[in-house]
Amino acid sequence: MVTTAPQIEVDVNSGGKPFRDRAYDAAMLLMGPLERTVMRSSLVPATPYLDVEHFPWARELEGQWRVIREELDGVLVHEGDLPAFHEIAADVSEIAHDQWKTFFFYGYGFRADGNCTRCPRTAALLDRIPGLTTAFFSILAPGTRIPPHRGPWGGVIRYHLGLIVPEPADACGISVGGEVAHWAEGESLVFDDSYEHTAWNDSDRLRVVLFLDVMRPCRLPGALVNRAVVGIAAHSPFLKDARRKYMAWEKRFTAQHPVSANSGPDV
Repeated sequence: MVTTAPQIEVDVNSGGKPFRDRAYDAAMLLMGPLERTVMRSSLVPATPYLDVEHFPWARELEGQWRVIREELDGVLVHEGDLPAFHEIAADVSEIAHDQWKTFFFYGYGFRADGNCTRCPRTAALLDRIPGLTTAFFSILAPGTRIPPHRGPWGGVIRYHLGLIVPEPADACGISVGGEVAHWAEGESLVFDDSYEHTAWNDSDRLRVVLFLDVMRPCRLPGALVNRAVVGIAAHSPFLKDARRKYMAWEKRFTAQHPVSANSGPDV
């Protein structure tokens, strides 16, 4: 059967931009009013940190953290070949350097199939999380400090599960909205990244967390607005570029380190 490629709508008065890019540009102009609608509809507090009890799925991750850690250990065998965050997402280049590495499972608009195959039990756990938009192992090298920054949209909530947390406890930490917290292995930390935040690893070991973004729980109409904005963001130029860079990295990584033939979900 012959199929016809979908046509991209282009407005002759829009500089030749595809419709999705123009929709993204329009959404950026409306971000303030749209975000206020989402926040008024939020079912969780608009505070720097949030109680993990608002997110029931987090308890399953905590219960399976050693399973996730085991798969992480397999990934870290190839730590030198993992991409720095800024090598995938150019928009973080001002805050992320070679000392902040990543191993992606999900990004806005794509699933990292190769990485999910390498960590099937972690991937199976992630597949059960409602509203998941982004997931990766976030790896901070010793002596790394991430400058203060804030996320662009309050409609997502940031989640960290401690996997490798060096001692002493205060050697690694995060400050959100001026409030300091510390990770612990097997424990959750939930926060709103639209507040200014910074993180550090002043130890002599790696610090690794499972890093997730999930949709902020909202009632109507905020839930619909949030879904629309996040959906449009998946087609933004920088996220399309990130997807392209990730796929190029995965192709190289797979050629160097083929996926085991017996990999498969086991959760």
